[in-house]
Amino acid sequence: MSIGETLAREREQAGLTLTQVSLQTRIRESVIRAMENDDFSTCGGNFYARGHIRSVSRVIGIDPEPLVRDYDDAHGGAPMPLSAAAAFEPERAVAFRERRSPNWSAAMALALALVVIYGIFQVVTTAGDRERHTARQAAGTPAAPASPSPSATSKAPPKANDPVAAAPRKEVRLEVKARRTTWVNIRGDKGRQLFSGMIRPGAGKSWTEKKKISVLVGNGGGLRMVVNGQDIGAPGEGGGVLRMTFTPDDPKTT
Repeated sequence: MSIGETLAREREQAGLTLTQVSLQTRIRESVIRAMENDDFSTCGGNFYARGHIRSVSRVIGIDPEPLVRDYDDAHGGAPMPLSAAAAFEPERAVAFRERRSPNWSAAMALALALVVIYGIFQVVTTAGDRERHTARQAAGTPAAPASPSPSATSKAPPKANDPVAAAPRKEVRLEVKARRTTWVNIRGDKGRQLFSGMIRPGAGKSWTEKKKISVLVGNGGGLRMVVNGQDIGAPGEGGGVLRMTFTPDDPKTT
């Protein structure tokens, strides 16, 4: 079986469309379609073709290295490794100027002068603080502050029927459990990638972020979700690609 036929068969068995693989790998659908037809001319060269094979293989859940070896065998073999000596050998000699030895005598003299100045400053500051403290004691003890009036300190007791405001959540937590094999892409604050890949039936995962969690599901009915401790079931029971975003306020009630 050819490289393209293997990629197409494994993609279909994973339940993914060309659009879903394109979204995950950032490779155009036309390029992936050509690769599944064993046409790698649109990849932009052997280097990029190997990278595309690896990216697509990881998304559909197979080992990319056997396919990369097949590609190398069909296109002249893998590139020759470059030795470390050849990579770092300069093309021409570089002239270095002779470094002068540091003047340690001048550095020691400067450090000693700074220590002496700091010591004088500490002595003067301490003496000034003592004089100010003595002057305050001679002027007498300051009067005690007046006690606050009962009206200022007393607070009305809360009524029994006063509503208590619920403390706002400071983070959002998402828990998922796969009902069937499903491709999932999870991003957190500022679009940071938290997870991307396949979740097998019965497997579960969870994530916690401060502001939001964005979800892209390849099969909308394949996941059961719990948002901030509340079970919201399996959104998108009809299947298909599903996009959702959750914040600390979700799930919102009407």
